[in-house]
Amino acid sequence: MAESSISVDQDQFSCPVCLDRLKDPVTTTCGHNFCKLCINGFWDQEDVKGVYSCPQCRETFTPRPVLCRNNMLAEMVEKQNKTELQAVSPAHCYAGPGDVECDSCIGRKRKAINYCLVCQASYCEDHLKPHYQSPAFKKHKLVEPCAELQEKICSQHDKPIEIFCRTDKSFICYLCTMDEHKDHDTVAAKTERMKKQNDVKEEQMKSQQTIQEKQKKVQELRQTVTTIKRRSQTAVDESEKIFTELISSMEKKRSEVKKLIRAQEKAELSRAERLLNQLEQEIADLKRRVTELEQLSHTHDHIHFLQSFPSLCVSPGYEDSPSFTVNQHLSFDGVRKSLSDLKKRVEEICKEEFNKILPQAAALQKSREDLLQYFCYLTLDPNTGNYDSQKNHQLEIWPKALQVFRTMP
Repeated sequence: MAESSISVDQDQFSCPVCLDRLKDPVTTTCGHNFCKLCINGFWDQEDVKGVYSCPQCRETFTPRPVLCRNNMLAEMVEKQNKTELQAVSPAHCYAGPGDVECDSCIGRKRKAINYCLVCQASYCEDHLKPHYQSPAFKKHKLVEPCAELQEKICSQHDKPIEIFCRTDKSFICYLCTMDEHKDHDTVAAKTERMKKQNDVKEEQMKSQQTIQEKQKKVQELRQTVTTIKRRSQTAVDESEKIFTELISSMEKKRSEVKKLIRAQEKAELSRAERLLNQLEQEIADLKRRVTELEQLSHTHDHIHFLQSFPSLCVSPGYEDSPSFTVNQHLSFDGVRKSLSDLKKRVEEICKEEFNKILPQAAALQKSREDLLQYFCYLTLDPNTGNYDSQKNHQLEIWPKALQVFRTMP
């Protein structure tokens, strides 16, 4: 911890016996501090009684306590002694880097505390005393010392500059008013300062008002930026939702068309399967009849031949084709054409709607480019505090450009 941060009661550094700064401090069991030599001398006088007491609170001890050095308190006392020694040391009065030196000091220069406009010299505390004690220096004017005070001395008359010439707008001494500035409008620098001080306050108020206006515009622009971001994100979320629903709807329709095609396929295949089974059954029956007729033609039993012939000669009725047919030229050209037309219509609708969106995006991009055209660095006139008129004129255009953002949906 830094020494300067130690803050204790100064009485804690004093011995209650000798009333001086503690030397080799010790602490009794009752908590009071003494110089080791002082407390031992006090207790030596009580050896006869055999009872030892604290000189501060009169608490008694038996037997005589053994005292040890309080190292922490000893360090604090030592630091306090060093601090006080540095405070009374003259080293802190000497001029350092950036300080104005006393012109009267010989050898090592002390720090000047005042400058005399009449003597044209800087003085430290000791060498300044004659200006307060001697009547000869009573009319001398003292000011704060400054390294640039030489600039406040008239180079022609070697006198302090205390007058302002309004005619030439220059600073002069009182002898100048009797010479080349004799018929000029001159006033004391203090008087002119008071007048200009009001102008400074007025310019300061104008600058503050301008700052408030600019801050208001900045706030409006930030709010506009926030609105743009919020609306843009809302538009993105809504477009994502719409496209998701659109894709879901298209997926559903695709599934329905697929089911319709598969259903028609299944119906035609079922019809063809039934026809195929029927034809195969008829072929099997006809083959069996041919076999029976072949066997009948080779029989030697005339009676059997004549008996079987009538039944075998009856036509089974398979000469005609089945009553239902299968469309072997099944085609989905109609479906394909309908879907192709749907695709074109969707593309046309998308193109038409996108053309409505694109101008808004183009207007946004154009507005940003317009804003960049009016970009400039702000500079202040150090003499008046006003914005440069030309740049200020350019800045007046930005609310018009900002209006583009406000009109966006």
